[in-house]
Amino acid sequence: EVSYMEIYNEKVRDLLDPKGSRQTLKVREHNVLGPYVDGLSKLAVTSYKDIESLMSEGNKSRTVAATNMNEESSRSHAVFKITLTHTLYDVKSGTSGEKVGKLSLVDLAGSERATRATKTGAAGDRLKEGSNINKSLTAL
Repeated sequence: EVSYMEIYNEKVRDLLDPKGSRQTLKVREHNVLGPYVDGLSKLAVTSYKDIESLMSEGNKSRTVAATNMNEESSRSHAVFKITLTHTLYDVKSGTSGEKVGKLSLVDLAGSERATRATKTGAAGDRLKEGSNINKSLTAL
């Protein structure tokens, strides 16, 4: 299964939300499993093609803006998580178990330092985003 989220201006959004609601999700803490994003979509996949398609779909929902450095600068951090589950079955004992592997692909947003704002064209909203981009790293 896969999930895809972005963190933009301190807010977490589901990039694969089937409803396209763009609502802000909450990061919560499970006492055994650790931090998780409440309400984040987890979609079943069976092939690399499925994964590639969902990643591409999610990328279209990413928050981007133009700066002097890039025509389409990513303004958010994104985490694409792939969870592989392998079920093992022992015929002799009749028992089964699972092995789970998780891979998180993280794309960090481009940011502009306030001291370089004139070179990058960061002003107003872009400069504020740059500040929040750096703050959002703690959420990851």
